[in-house]
Amino acid sequence: MKKFMLTLLPATVISMSSCGGDKTTTIGSGIDLKNLDTTVDPKDDFYQFACGGWMKNNPLTGEYARYGSFEKVGELNKQQMKSLIEDLSTQKFEKGTVGNKLCTLYNLYMDSTKLNAIGKTPLAEDLHAIDSINSKEQLPAIIADLHKIDADVFFTFYIGADDKNSKMNLLQTYQSGLSLGSRDYYLSQKDSAMINIREQFVAHVERMFKLFGYSADDAKKCTEDVMKIETALAESFYTKEQLRVPNDNYHKVDYAQYKLDFAGFDWDLYFGKFNLREDSINVSQIKPIAKAVELIANEDLETLKHYMTWHLIDRAAGSLGDEVYNANFDFYGKVLSGREEPSPRWKRAVSLLEGAMGEALGEMYVNKYFPASHKERMIQLVKNLQDSYAERLDSLSWMGDATKVKAKEKLAGLVVKIGYPDKFRDYTALEVTDENLWENSKRISRFKADIMLEKAGKPVDKTEWHMNPQTVNAYYNPTTNEICFPAGILQKPFFDMNADDAYNYGAIGVVIGHEMTHGYDDQGRQFDVDGNLKDWWTAEDAALFTLRASSIMEYFNGIEVAPGVHANGKFTLGENLADHGGLKISFNALKRAMKTNPLSEVDGFTPEQRFFLSYAGVWANNIRPEEIIRRTKEDPHSLGKWRVNGSIPHINEWYDAFGVTETDSMYIDPSRRAHIW
Repeated sequence: MKKFMLTLLPATVISMSSCGGDKTTTIGSGIDLKNLDTTVDPKDDFYQFACGGWMKNNPLTGEYARYGSFEKVGELNKQQMKSLIEDLSTQKFEKGTVGNKLCTLYNLYMDSTKLNAIGKTPLAEDLHAIDSINSKEQLPAIIADLHKIDADVFFTFYIGADDKNSKMNLLQTYQSGLSLGSRDYYLSQKDSAMINIREQFVAHVERMFKLFGYSADDAKKCTEDVMKIETALAESFYTKEQLRVPNDNYHKVDYAQYKLDFAGFDWDLYFGKFNLREDSINVSQIKPIAKAVELIANEDLETLKHYMTWHLIDRAAGSLGDEVYNANFDFYGKVLSGREEPSPRWKRAVSLLEGAMGEALGEMYVNKYFPASHKERMIQLVKNLQDSYAERLDSLSWMGDATKVKAKEKLAGLVVKIGYPDKFRDYTALEVTDENLWENSKRISRFKADIMLEKAGKPVDKTEWHMNPQTVNAYYNPTTNEICFPAGILQKPFFDMNADDAYNYGAIGVVIGHEMTHGYDDQGRQFDVDGNLKDWWTAEDAALFTLRASSIMEYFNGIEVAPGVHANGKFTLGENLADHGGLKISFNALKRAMKTNPLSEVDGFTPEQRFFLSYAGVWANNIRPEEIIRRTKEDPHSLGKWRVNGSIPHINEWYDAFGVTETDSMYIDPSRRAHIW
């Protein structure tokens, strides 16, 4: 087998104009040669070639089910936020101030002695409220109280943009009520991994009931009731593939009609607990809501109480001391994900603060760790990617002119959010005390619920952010046609101010292109420039898109991620299409940039090769076998290895960059490659 030859040289630096402006600066290639595995031919396993060194140098520790570039940057961010919190702890704050609330929550979580001494006691009153139910007429109010604290029994609701009137918010019900993340865990009769997890879940629920004082017989009966309800709900649930079809999840009706359609449950009492009086409602999934109402109406009251009790215990498990936390971790951490030990207490405390007051912590984070220069360069990168996307749209032979006009309108209307919001959230209404962790956890949930409820009947606030500034991630929102890149992700390996264009277009450039392409993936393409669910494609172009996208779906269906377990090309189609688009658009942007700022070979790699190496580095990770199974069943993103080895064989430019031919393992015939963007 012919090997790809590489001379390992010290990293060199070159003088060039950055993509953020005309200022000349001395910057490097960004590629860390220690991250490579040069014993492997990149044409046979590009992921191993590009990431093998990183994987060797960053082994999994007991607290992680997966540890990759995202988690490594997340570790740095958590250390930085810990430092911010410790700095706060040296200061004096008046009660009720942001600093006081952050410190109180952090110290409360860190005080294991106090938490363990209190133990399960804080949950007693809530458990009693369920145990005291003696009539089904009480259920709507109790269910509402549970929903307020994020114990999503039977179903859930939210208030968000109306898909077909995106400027206005709409009350929407949604399937919910399962403890496990996928209906497959309950229904699969042939998948041994699913059957094993289901059996261990049953053992876990029994164990938890016993921890809360139930006898062995009673715990067994309660667990049987939990499985009875959850299995019945799972049978009615939309599949994860069905949830990806926007029109199949839109059933807007008048509220009066809704009550008739789902009679048997006092909806006025339920929504009245939230002070909601809406004229219309979207039933996102009809069968699951109907099944929930049927179960509430027909099942034995004690069975329903056992189910609600379990969800309350499950919801509170992280706030009741180490005995309950560790028992919960034994299933959700070890069995589901293969983790060996919990994260250190301080990391869990930081995560608590991020969930409770994320923007308050984020404001401090960006003030200290996010220079204005990063935002300025990102703005230019996004502009360059938009120009590249428009150019690619013009060049498409399969898309007609009418659709192209609409596609370019949507691209021009894209809302871009970078770094942090213009206005940070006000946490005045959130009460925090040093009483106990569970009471604060409930207050946090109610505070968030109140924020959501404030949206009822009002226009959509397009300035709202749906991620914290310190989050290592990005998103596209179809109903507002926006892309968002929090400050947390704008650092190496995703974004490097000291690296050249080949590196940054391969890393953050592809991320930008990925999020843009979500506006044109199998879901996002169904929303117009204003975010409305509206068919703006010609029938011919839509059919051609679907045909071309099917090549990616079929390719991923053929990938075996574990012995006997295949990727789900239909479920992951949107993300795979976004990766494909991101690569095509960003590579084109790099070529456009090099017309005025040419790059040369560095460290034995051409600019084109460095583009693909930096892209692969974004997805470097080590992952446990259990987590591979869980993510394949629950996560619409492909596994990191396959976001590289599954995506780049569809990119003709990769073949050119590395001289890949039909004799190489990763080669696929041009007729089987995706030809979309």
